[in-house]
Amino acid sequence: MATEKGGIEVLQKLWDWAKELLTQEELKNVFLNVDECERTAWNMAAENGQIEVLNTLWEWAKELLTQEELNNMFLAKDECERTAWHMAAKKDQI
Repeated sequence: MATEKGGIEVLQKLWDWAKELLTQEELKNVFLNVDECERTAWNMAAENGQIEVLNTLWEWAKELLTQEELNNMFLAKDECERTAWHMAAKKDQI
């Protein structure tokens, strides 16, 4: 929800807690997990035009994920086969 609504402060607090509690592998899953519509947090932020959230997620992901994992996050598709690029273009957000 924080990524959908642009709640950067909430997102930051969740990330701080996650770094304290989760393993590296579990932290990686934060970026790659999907909701019931197969959307990642990255997809949701793009779909809703949340530029600050996209920037934040990208910076965190670059510190944690391998190049292959970054590619997977960047090109993740939802249940309709849409990437963040498709969602942003459709909404004319970026």
